[in-house]
This record gives sequence, C-alpha cells and structure tokens, in this order.
Amino acid sequence: MRLLAAAFATLALAGCGSGANEHFTVESRLVGRSLEQAVYVPSGDTKGRPLLVLLHGRSSSPDSMAKKSITNAIGKVGDRAPVVVFANGGNHSYYHDRDDGRWGSYILDEVIPAAIRKYELDPRRVAIAGFSMGGFGALDLARFRRFCAVGGHSAAMWRTGGETPQGAFDDAEDFEQNDLIEAAARNPRLYGDAKVWIDVGTEDPFRSADEGLAGALSGERFVLWKGGHDFSHFEHDAPRVMKFYADALADC
Repeated sequence: MRLLAAAFATLALAGCGSGANEHFTVESRLVGRSLEQAVYVPSGDTKGRPLLVLLHGRSSSPDSMAKKSITNAIGKVGDRAPVVVFANGGNHSYYHDRDDGRWGSYILDEVIPAAIRKYELDPRRVAIAGFSMGGFGALDLARFRRFCAVGGHSAAMWRTGGETPQGAFDDAEDFEQNDLIEAAARNPRLYGDAKVWIDVGTEDPFRSADEGLAGALSGERFVLWKGGHDFSHFEHDAPRVMKFYADALADC
C-alpha cells in the first residue's frame, strides 16, 4: 500500500502548465454535476477530424494531464492530428458506473457525443486512452463501445479485489463487474478490431496486473519500460504513442 500511496502522490503533482487550448462543460445528468473538460484543438478545420479521449489519473485533473509535451506531440502528427479531449473523471471515479454516479456512461454517452457535436468530428473514428486510473478507465470502457484504438498507460489495475485501495471500487461485486483480466481470459478479443497499446514500468506496482491483462489479450502491443509508476515516461514517449493513435485513427 505504501507503493500505491507514493504512486498516487506522483499523480497529484503531475501537470503544471496545461497545453489545452480550449475547454467546455458537460452538465451531466449521469453523475449529477457540471464537469469541465480540457481540449487540445490542432490548427485547421476540425470538421471530420477524429477524436482521441485521454483520461487522467487519480487525484488529478484534465488540465494536469494536458501537458505541453503531450499536446506538442499531437501537433507534430500534422494533418492527421485528432482533436483531443482530456475528460474529467473527478477525484477517484475510475471511470465506471458506481454508487456515486454513472461515470462510465457519462464518458460514453455525454462527453464523447458532446465533443463530436461541438467540433463536428467523425463519430466513426474515436480512440480512448489514459494514465493510471485513466488507463484502467480506458481499458474498461472500450468493452462497451467500438473504438479505433485503446491504450492503458501504467493502468491502475489489480488481480483481486482485496488488493484495491479505498475508493477504487464500491465493493467486491463492483470489482468483479470490472475485472478486466477475468474478462480477457473469457474473451481474448475483448476489444474487437481496436488497436491496443498497454505499457508499464518494470518497478510499477501495477506491473503484474497489466502484464496479466496483456497476456490474456490477443493482438495487443505491450511495452515494458524501465521505471516505476511515473507520468514522465508517458510524456517522454508521447511522440511514439501519439503516432500510434493517429495511425490507428487514420486506418480505422
């Protein structure tokens, strides 16, 4: 638990200097509150562009994930660059439907449609990814909607409900309903034709669970890098990762 506490402390500190250039608010009926979303809009017309949804970590925020290193990497993709919505997942929603709100449905049925309408995006070309809590959320939500690509970067996952920290799930039943390793064991093609990227550090406390999910899936891209549960690796690897999403969205 000490390792997990250190990991979440890192998440809270990550993200000075947002690279988002727009914001919009979702008046959510599903979670019963107004939530501001951060957006990176690449230069040029947005009509018909693809959408990439990025989900932040626990005790973090949309703007804290919208680091300039990430938005700069998106901008370098050029004409294929998607509009990127850094979605608001609250403090510790883990982006799934639970007692305090339908957080998963809010992303799928409110945030994504609102972004598509606002920027006139191509609804057929959508990818979702995230870091830590957001990595779990992306991998969880991609079970319920067709995405061109899904990515879990240092995804906060556990092999058993007994390993989870307070706030991640409501109870044992909630964990079981969102047990991705078990879901992938039952169906190795859990994400259909979506391109899948999973990465994790050698010293990350979530490594075992992330490797477990990657091993159960078919056709995923798994990257093991040296380090712990550190957002800076996601920043460092942003050019390669954003090219992966741009390619997947272009080929979708």
